[in-house]
Amino acid sequence: MAHAIVNGARLWYDVWGSGEPLLFHHGYTASRDNWMPVAERLASRYRVVLMECRGAGDSEHTESGYSLEQYAQDAIGIGQHLHLGRFTFAGHSMGGGVGYLLATRFPEVLSRLVLMAPIPSGGIKSLDFHGIEEHLRARNRGDREHFKAPMRASRFRPDVQTEEWFERRINHLFKLSEGHVRGSAESMFDFNVVKSLSSVLTPTLVIAGAFDELLQANFHDYQLLPNATLHVFSRAGHDVAIHEPDGVADAIDAFMRSCLPSR
Repeated sequence: MAHAIVNGARLWYDVWGSGEPLLFHHGYTASRDNWMPVAERLASRYRVVLMECRGAGDSEHTESGYSLEQYAQDAIGIGQHLHLGRFTFAGHSMGGGVGYLLATRFPEVLSRLVLMAPIPSGGIKSLDFHGIEEHLRARNRGDREHFKAPMRASRFRPDVQTEEWFERRINHLFKLSEGHVRGSAESMFDFNVVKSLSSVLTPTLVIAGAFDELLQANFHDYQLLPNATLHVFSRAGHDVAIHEPDGVADAIDAFMRSCLPSR
């Protein structure tokens, strides 16, 4: 584990294994934990890089820069710091939005793209900003049950979504910077690359969960990508890599080994 100064921010990263580089980026209120089970399974075959964006995990809480555009620049910066050259970028949820930006604005840095339950290419217009402020107030008063109750209510994989997992998720939620919580939400609300998807020629794997509310949007965006394949997991929700780590690792490995024809 290490840190690098990238675009003025001290960002956490870790590197495992060797071979073709594969960079993992987490989602909005997540951390490296959401990719960890898959990264562990792929580290024997690839040079796996985990990173955490500014304001999240063990990265610096900066005063500014909480936008998908900045996170894309920071991912490029981590790649340059590690001399990765072209790399495969794997983004979950908000990280999928970062992946869309890399593919539409900086395709020269990518060899492949993995979008796991990505945010819609037209942004998330259903974001509840009043609810976000309520979450921040609950966090400031240390109200863990405020977060745990809805997690329990939406649990459908008790073998994976254990009480221990909930506690780790809440620990992470309590560490996020307020700038990240507010700024990332605003950026995801304003996000829109719909018109650019038809120009994305980077080979792309879209991974979705059948129990994820983003499934329909994921399928719609997949249809707009000219060089993409789709894998839907029947027993997964939004945290696909947590619910189906073996399947996700196998799907990414098969994708990395294949050469996709243009559709």
